[in-house]
Amino acid sequence: MIRVPNISLELDAEAAARGGAWRTGGPLCAAVARALSLPRAQVVRARVLRRSIDARKRSHVHFNVTAAAELSTPAAEAAAVASHKAQAYASPQPLAIPQVAAPVDAPRPVVVGTGPAGLFCALYLARAGARPLVVERGAAVDDRARQVAAFDAGGPLSERTNIQFGEGGAGTFSDGKLTTNTKHRMAPYVLRWFVDAGAPEDILWDAKPHIGSDRLPAVVARMRKEIVALGGEVRFGCRLVDARFAHGTLASVVLEDAFGARETVPATRMVLAPGHSARDTFEAVRGWGVALEQKPFSMGVRIEHLQAQINRAQWGTFAAHPALAHRAADYKMAVHVSPTRSAYTFCMCPGGTVTCAASEEGGIVTNGMSNYARDGRNANAALLVNVDPADFPGPDPLAGVALQRSVEQAAYRASLEAGGAPYQAPAQTVGDFLAAMGRPVPAARSKRVRPTYARGTVAADLRTCLPGFVCDTIADALPRFDARLRGFSDPAAVLTAPETRSSSPVRICRGKQTLQAWLPGAAPGAEGDPAGCGVYPCGEGAGYAGGIMSAACDGMRVAQRVAQDMSQARNE
Repeated sequence: MIRVPNISLELDAEAAARGGAWRTGGPLCAAVARALSLPRAQVVRARVLRRSIDARKRSHVHFNVTAAAELSTPAAEAAAVASHKAQAYASPQPLAIPQVAAPVDAPRPVVVGTGPAGLFCALYLARAGARPLVVERGAAVDDRARQVAAFDAGGPLSERTNIQFGEGGAGTFSDGKLTTNTKHRMAPYVLRWFVDAGAPEDILWDAKPHIGSDRLPAVVARMRKEIVALGGEVRFGCRLVDARFAHGTLASVVLEDAFGARETVPATRMVLAPGHSARDTFEAVRGWGVALEQKPFSMGVRIEHLQAQINRAQWGTFAAHPALAHRAADYKMAVHVSPTRSAYTFCMCPGGTVTCAASEEGGIVTNGMSNYARDGRNANAALLVNVDPADFPGPDPLAGVALQRSVEQAAYRASLEAGGAPYQAPAQTVGDFLAAMGRPVPAARSKRVRPTYARGTVAADLRTCLPGFVCDTIADALPRFDARLRGFSDPAAVLTAPETRSSSPVRICRGKQTLQAWLPGAAPGAEGDPAGCGVYPCGEGAGYAGGIMSAACDGMRVAQRVAQDMSQARNE
């Protein structure tokens, strides 16, 4: 079997460009033969492993696929590999998970948080027989969805259950994008486990896979049910409030339920996967003496365009082709505007909405989401500017959190002062923003864009809530982005503020090998890291990931380490 990359297929061959099934004829096999410069008869069968839309030339938009292929003889396959037109290929096998076999009366590993890092970590540990105890401050996903909908409709904010907190983490309400820039060895298993839990199979072969915020809740719930079926326990409305140590290692954790009752649970290993918005958890970790450090993050706005405009800008006349007519184009761009400042787009949600993502009273936070069909009228994306520790208000490890909070609260005040209601978001059209910044305003190219932020927006000068360097960088970046994507700086496009939670502004330090945090004065361990204390920081909130895929991969990596440490302790 061989793997053949960079195969071109016309849009008319859309059915042949789908993954999953082996094909013994048709356009795919013919394209494989052309790519290998072989007679068609030598290609016995082929299957798409990966598919993307190649729109680098708008005069010829087409599919680019990578395929697995079987040729007529082993010699023909060897020759294809020797020509560098193909590589040897073997079908992926299920992940082998060694069993922990821990005593029934031994403390269970505790996993804090059910975002992708915590969820995949807990599922791995459950499959390893470790019976993890999983704690999540927010509600189970069905109840969580109801509470989020109630807030969107104008109800009060719950600081325990919202778009940031609850089963599935923040990613549950942000399209379920599974793209990543890393080549983590766990990535194929993450996709496979998602599919096993009911995600669409196209995430296995789509170059830009997504599950959709309408489908992801059911997937997350199935994963949780498997954890429980394998002997694990999941507690919702349960918050970690403290950890206690003896002789430099974890001895117990203190948990608080939704009614304020507290329980001390024996624990010698805890995976800390709290998400980037668990600010009280960061405070608690600092109180334990665990090492923390400042970390760069980003800040900016959500920008909305008409999706039809983005489709035309990306695909030109091919936007009306039947293979693309029911799809939504996306984009990803970055520019340097000075030696120290960059702007980039992130978490682009085709056919989606801007979400009300606050998790603290008196603060505005925006995010983006889209359903699996991506059929909404608008496209939206985070338009972000890098924020470095030099921009923080002091050396405290949590100074980045303070900066985030100050911007979110300033946005809340700006909206009220502009005549808005609580949790309405301040917004400006691109035209008004550029004019206020003293920059040229381009000619209009589209109709009015109606903001999709559910609580409603109020016209306000974004300079009243965003740092000056953020506004300056966005103003400088908009025309540069427009040169790459026609219409990006259209005066009718809408900027809704603020987007502050793209990543964590703090890192909970951990050993490179042990993956454990350490306490001050910890002696060097056997693997060169400071001796671990039994706490394993994990995922995006702890500063080791930047999206669903990377967080899930980190969760599985940490789970492997926890299982290894449990087995080693059992054998000592």
